[in-house]
Amino acid sequence: MNQHDPIVGRYVYVQCEGKTYRTYYEECGEGIPLVCLHTAGTHGTQYRHQLCDPDMTQNFRVIAFDLPWHGKSLPPSDFYLMEDEYKLTTRFYCEFIVAFCRALDLRKPVIMGQSMGGNVCLSLALKYESEFSALIALEACDYSPGWWIDALHHPHIHGGEVVATSIFGLMSPESPEEYRWETWWYYASGGPGLFKGDLYFYSVDSDYRDQVSKISGRLPIYFLTGTYDFACTPEMTERTAEKVKNSECIIFGGGHFPTSEDPVRFKEVITPVLRKIMAQDPERRASGQAGLNGGRVGASSASAGSTSQTTRVAPEGRRVINL
Repeated sequence: MNQHDPIVGRYVYVQCEGKTYRTYYEECGEGIPLVCLHTAGTHGTQYRHQLCDPDMTQNFRVIAFDLPWHGKSLPPSDFYLMEDEYKLTTRFYCEFIVAFCRALDLRKPVIMGQSMGGNVCLSLALKYESEFSALIALEACDYSPGWWIDALHHPHIHGGEVVATSIFGLMSPESPEEYRWETWWYYASGGPGLFKGDLYFYSVDSDYRDQVSKISGRLPIYFLTGTYDFACTPEMTERTAEKVKNSECIIFGGGHFPTSEDPVRFKEVITPVLRKIMAQDPERRASGQAGLNGGRVGASSASAGSTSQTTRVAPEGRRVINL
């Protein structure tokens, strides 16, 4: 008998900065909208494990889209007339996320992004907090310098292999081998110049060091960073979380791409966060359904899996949890 994933993929036309973008996205589940943002130079396939997780999709409508130029989302029709190379800016990134959510008629979705998708959560909290119900920033901090490198897009260098190999060390050596190489492939198959262009946002156009303290704290923000991540170290994330009112910071044993490099471990880490979000939004979760991992909605976050954790209280109600 043939086997199929439960994921449904389709295109939506998104208006942003005067242009129309035919944008590909995949989704599965029902309940609270959970919009997932991929990392630099890749696409929404990074979230295939979460899209296929029945525990997660039981109470969340999980949605992962390909940013324009990425994956199955084409660049604008006049891209060949561009005089400058592709560069992702904070302004376009934020406006496109908001426009995409509006194009799908999503009411106050949760945003979950990793790496550059995590960093942009800070800008969303500053400028668009009324649009969302919670932000989950994976491998994120207020400043990630040093990654906008010319060699990542050079005619003498095989871009795909260089890009993919350059990120391999960001993964945890404890992550399953097959998933580490799957993540490598996502990067190896990216379009020319995309990785470097996205890193313009990541390392140049997203310096929030003097801004994060202005985040109001009305929108829940959860920071999660792996101990093996040297692009965004645990110390960088903790430093950022200390400035963000009413945020929560979780440090776990993982790498820079937790959703794809070790989905089982990531599920253990993200489950308590999703339970809290469900408890805060009972009207939109699936009525009467069991929570993630069989727990009831609103159950203690410490009950997820068998992972031990230590917690220390940070200023202004922030918590830092080491898993």
